[in-house]
Amino acid sequence: MRTADVLAAGDPANAAWPGGGWVLWAAGAWAVFLAAHLVLNGRWWFWLLPSLLPPPVFVALPALLLVLAGVTGDLVAVAVAAAALLSGVRQSGLVPGALVRGKRRPPPPDGAVRVVSWNTQHWCQSTDPEPFYAFLRGLDADVYLLQEYHHDEFDGTYRLIDDERRLRATFPGHRAVIARGLITLSRLPVAATVETAARRTLRVDLEMPGDGRILATFNVHIPVQLRLISPLRADFYRAVRTRAADRAREYRGLLADVADCPHPALIAGDFNTTAAIGDARRIARLGADAVALSGRLCPTSWQVRPGLRWWRLDWVLATPGARVHSYRFRDPRGLSDHSVQEVSVSLAEPDLPAGPGRRIRHHDGFRPHDGFRPHDEGTHHALPLPGKDRPAGQ
Repeated sequence: MRTADVLAAGDPANAAWPGGGWVLWAAGAWAVFLAAHLVLNGRWWFWLLPSLLPPPVFVALPALLLVLAGVTGDLVAVAVAAAALLSGVRQSGLVPGALVRGKRRPPPPDGAVRVVSWNTQHWCQSTDPEPFYAFLRGLDADVYLLQEYHHDEFDGTYRLIDDERRLRATFPGHRAVIARGLITLSRLPVAATVETAARRTLRVDLEMPGDGRILATFNVHIPVQLRLISPLRADFYRAVRTRAADRAREYRGLLADVADCPHPALIAGDFNTTAAIGDARRIARLGADAVALSGRLCPTSWQVRPGLRWWRLDWVLATPGARVHSYRFRDPRGLSDHSVQEVSVSLAEPDLPAGPGRRIRHHDGFRPHDGFRPHDEGTHHALPLPGKDRPAGQ
């Protein structure tokens, strides 16, 4: 008994709460994981897997440990948990500025256009086409940037489809560019389609209302990190490593494409990247993130299953000269595991003179599809733009 009294007196954590010493161990373990995450994330292909944690965990867990450490009175645990909390904020995806900017945004000016970006989850492969097309039509956007215009083969490949007739009937007032399993639909005149180094991106230049200045749109779909097969199989890890290389290649190409673009640009789509994934650093170099206008402290856009919408994988970015006035997520009504991103956009200042870019001729209608054979989900097998839409010499 005397020994027990001495131990209790010498250990404030145990004195305040029996068994409280475990809080220090838990805080230390999380701190070690977080340190490894900050060092290895985006630098080692395997760390794509740990970085798939829901981003809010990076503040929720250390905040809980901080409270528990305070209850136990363990000052060392308090210090460790507080340091982990501060270090994890940038990984959490929280946007404190949204609480201010989301409420103070002025109405969009005349001439602003409504743009939606949406990963359609394999283009109504597992849903009824009637509500799917009715939902698309009901969004009533000036510009649609749509991903996954294909069907999943469930073996790491997808099959491109042709639903052009129904698209024409549903969107008679829109023009469309279809390539690489992506669709850009636009009420605005299509000035050009432009070949990109990024193999899972579709760039379409649009003439804005009024003076006809150009807004370049980049419809983006970065490859997902893994295949849904057993992690006990070697193929699982080979796929992660291959896709890590694909993702790096795609981001390098996209960064070069945006840097070479002479027009204000809107870059939107499914980046399969959260704030906790190292590729978020590359996203930050593309343009200004518009999500603060959503008014959400913790914006999310993807759910692993209904009710578990903890990740934000979808982004809208703007380069200088393109102004985003509003941003909101819309419920996909069970038609996709991704929310719809909706923004209003205008141009801020006169366009820069067009350089010797890779522009091609104007076109007036739907473009040919890419074919119907299976294609790998990575970037190295992604198709170029349709042959007659490609610049000379490519």
